[in-house]
Amino acid sequence: MFFLTACVKPNLIRPEAVSVSDTLPPVTNLKAISDITQVALEWKPNYADYVQGYSIYRAVGDPNSEFLRIAHIKNRYASHYVDKGLEPSTVYFYRVSIFTKDGVESPPTETLKVVTKPRLESVPFLKAIGGLAKQIKLIWRPHPNPKVTSYIIERKEVGEDKWRKIDEVEGRLNAEYIDNDVDENKIYFYRIIVKTYDGVLSKPSKAVKASTKPLPSTVTGLRATTNLPRKIELTWNKNPEKDIAYYKIYRNLLIKDLIFRPIGKTADTKYIDHINKDGAAYYYKVTAVDKDGLESLMQDRAVMGKTLDKPSPPIITYATVIGNTANIEWRDGDDRAVEYIVLKRFRDGILFKKIKFTDIKSHAFTDRSLKPGIVYRFSVIAVDKYGIESKPSKEVVLKVK
Repeated sequence: MFFLTACVKPNLIRPEAVSVSDTLPPVTNLKAISDITQVALEWKPNYADYVQGYSIYRAVGDPNSEFLRIAHIKNRYASHYVDKGLEPSTVYFYRVSIFTKDGVESPPTETLKVVTKPRLESVPFLKAIGGLAKQIKLIWRPHPNPKVTSYIIERKEVGEDKWRKIDEVEGRLNAEYIDNDVDENKIYFYRIIVKTYDGVLSKPSKAVKASTKPLPSTVTGLRATTNLPRKIELTWNKNPEKDIAYYKIYRNLLIKDLIFRPIGKTADTKYIDHINKDGAAYYYKVTAVDKDGLESLMQDRAVMGKTLDKPSPPIITYATVIGNTANIEWRDGDDRAVEYIVLKRFRDGILFKKIKFTDIKSHAFTDRSLKPGIVYRFSVIAVDKYGIESKPSKEVVLKVK
């Protein structure tokens, strides 16, 4: 049966506020059909000329409670009315009267008891799939009621009392939702409320719980070398997670600077930072990145690495000229030298000349090419097994008499 809703607003007028005449015939054959939030009323219309329309009265919960006029239908041919916006699973009582052009009403019908239907149950099955990287997946069984048009997704976190709507999935047959607005390593609760085409909401579903995937654990055992020539080797312990894709290396020049910049990555548990400097110090941190792109936290403290320093310069202990021959001797500044370089500087006329003597294995040097009247300056450089040269020693000045 099709019911039309009367286009009038409830007046909420009490019956005692109107005039009632026992000479007017009462409305007969009052019937009702209920839904979750609506009640459809039907009666036998009275087409007499003195009839202006129909007044509809309603009480809630108890037939002895106060009846209020909820509709004033100004059409004697009307025979249907739909009362909307009601509460589910609630008892309502109705009475209908005729009213005339003078506003006089007939005695009301016998009280009709109507119970609205209970609120819809939510989806019959809901599951939350956790352990994912910064997302949680919800799946459910489509609602069997064809009136359902969408699913309202609600969420709350641990410690929260109120549920919050985060989205609405349109379409009764849709049965999946992925929540991307989540943090890593966090627990969330979800529930679903079904919505019908006429805006009626179901009971909430049973809440389900899921947690997002945690970040990889912080890399431990980070070490950095301080004795390798022009490189720093980093090593660390392997992370316990099975899905680590690679490790990311960060470097900084100053420990007080909090900004560490990435310089490389590796799937191994060691990394070599090649640096074209001797005695260069840097600070390092290393993170682990899993296959989903989740990156661990950095270490609280950085580890310092350093390239091998230059050897200490030699110390010249003896320097003299005999005839046109220079004799120079020296001792080591440390124990790293395996050979030496002697530098000879002098001015020949208008030209400044610099001569380098290499591959010297002893601690002494003889130069028989000196010329009278020219001032010569000699210094010695130590070379270690890696080919790293020290700074020149202090110069000695020699001159042929």
